[in-house]
Amino acid sequence: MHIYKLAGRNVEVTEALKDYVQNKLTRLDRYSSQITDARVTLTVRDVRDAARRNRVEVQLNVPHGIIRAEEHHADMYAAIDHASDVLERQLRKFKTRYLKQREDGTELDVASPMSAPPLEVSADDVSEFLPEIVRQKSFEMRPMTPEDAAAQMEALGHDFYVFLSARSGGCGVVYRRKDGHYGLIEPKV
Repeated sequence: MHIYKLAGRNVEVTEALKDYVQNKLTRLDRYSSQITDARVTLTVRDVRDAARRNRVEVQLNVPHGIIRAEEHHADMYAAIDHASDVLERQLRKFKTRYLKQREDGTELDVASPMSAPPLEVSADDVSEFLPEIVRQKSFEMRPMTPEDAAAQMEALGHDFYVFLSARSGGCGVVYRRKDGHYGLIEPKV
């Protein structure tokens, strides 16, 4: 991989860090020569949990899709290693699904990441991910504020909650973030 952007937040990106990231990204080329570019952000945060102090975010752009990893660790180099491992698994699944579709002769969806040009195959590419819906729920949606939705989510013990916004009248989602705070997703109208 030749094209990547590296940024640091609250951390000086030294030559040693640059070289380490470059080596890890180059290692991913064996899984997919179709990576068009990559964006890497290294962040050092002031948090209570030292194990979450260093954050590495990597976004790989592939034809018709994105592969992303975010990892936290007390050591920046270890966080980079973990992110690289996650990306390797995702690229392996990406290739396996694409090759399975090609083998089956099914029509490739242009909007799908599976529509990428052929990739090289290695003997260890045997994992396959085919999402399957195993449970379906339906429920009555009452208008509520995001704060009420967050309280309802906590009462149910879930990590997210879909609700009808009393303010906008549209559908919204509150979710628990990795840092323990809450997030809100609402469509633009």
